[in-house]
Amino acid sequence: MNHLDRAREVFQIEIEALRSVAERLDDSFSSAVEMIVACLRERGKIVVLGIGKSGNIAKKIAATLTSTGSPALVLDSVDALHGDLGILIDGDVILALSYSGETEELVQLLPALKRFSVSIIAFTAKANSFLGKQSDLILDVSVSKEACPFNLAPTASTTAMMAMGDALAMAILQARGFTKKDFAKHHPSGSIGRSLLLTVKDIMRTGTRNPVALQSLRVQEALLVMTECRSGSLSVVGKGGRLVGVFTDGDLRRKMAHTPDLLSRKLSEVMTKKPVCLPADALVVEALKIFDDRQIDDLIVVNEHHHPVGIVDSQDLPKLKVM
Repeated sequence: MNHLDRAREVFQIEIEALRSVAERLDDSFSSAVEMIVACLRERGKIVVLGIGKSGNIAKKIAATLTSTGSPALVLDSVDALHGDLGILIDGDVILALSYSGETEELVQLLPALKRFSVSIIAFTAKANSFLGKQSDLILDVSVSKEACPFNLAPTASTTAMMAMGDALAMAILQARGFTKKDFAKHHPSGSIGRSLLLTVKDIMRTGTRNPVALQSLRVQEALLVMTECRSGSLSVVGKGGRLVGVFTDGDLRRKMAHTPDLLSRKLSEVMTKKPVCLPADALVVEALKIFDDRQIDDLIVVNEHHHPVGIVDSQDLPKLKVM
């Protein structure tokens, strides 16, 4: 088997494992979501436990939960036995990750956890394991086999755990009414934060950089306006200043071949009517979605009277670090 065949086999095994776990989801998952939402409502937190590879997955799950507004932290099972249990308070929810449910460190820790008034949700493949019996809810992450050719290295099983954690985080996000604006508060840096915190008004070109022309203007004159503004498009307006169309470099190229007198035509004859536009208070993330969906280069910004007050040029976005 060559390298690509081996890689495809690994993907296929893990895809099948995820499909199997998804098909076995039941009311326990819904109960877990409700349990955690109730905990967070009372100012509790989520404590995630795991050893070895499960510990690595625990860190990722805790990070995803925290970044989406559900306070979570990882508790080291060994350190917990030497004083770190002090982070626990009554009402917390514990996510305990152990595929076998018999991990030695967790077995030692569970009796101490039970002294607190906490709820335990197990991510395990063995409902009858020590962990399973000590838990309030069990989320089944069992897989038929690992992607490892020796069926030893945790691969499909850890993927299943991580996917279960993602599913739980997203269901909690939805149940708590977490919004894009909330997400932005937790991600103030980087392109995600900028696109969610900034509005179109913050990045649009205005004034002499915002090309606008009356629909009665000839194409040749309109091209001069675009050149002066260093823009590949211009907003076309009626007598009252309302946006009625857009004319772009692309329009010029497409129409030039079959419109010999194009330069002498009025914009009203060759413009694209009803162009895509956004209000100035729209989030930059909305503009990014339009650029992706419509495959356009420029986006017109209008005020409450539908007058073009700015333009967002897609070429500016990398410089502004919002994509």
